[in-house]
Amino acid sequence: MFETAFTIEWGDCDEAGIVFYPNYFYWFDCTYQRWLRTLGLSQRELRRRFNSVTPLVNVGAQFVGPARYDDELVIRADVAEWQERRFRIDYKLSVGNLQVASGFEQRAWASLTSTANSAARICRPSSGNC
Repeated sequence: MFETAFTIEWGDCDEAGIVFYPNYFYWFDCTYQRWLRTLGLSQRELRRRFNSVTPLVNVGAQFVGPARYDDELVIRADVAEWQERRFRIDYKLSVGNLQVASGFEQRAWASLTSTANSAARICRPSSGNC
């Protein structure tokens, strides 16, 4: 499990001062990237060490309460599923003791091809081919 927090800025909100929903997906990705860094990794390091990236293949969210300008949004992330070529991270988002949203990202292990790193194929990390 990993936990991080964001202060909601005015630019994250709609005219009513409530978070504009696409920002939650941005914060999911930011949380994942922060988590990688605590493990000594980053997208750049995954490319350098493993010639791999972790693209999104599915994402979803449920919104159960508002988050507003100046709130501290706490995000907890947990690996909910680990498969040979894909993994799923579940997110729980709260302001204070109130859960405001939950969501998930499903990511794939993708090995970059030799065509100027412009394409990728799904791979198995355990095979050493990533």
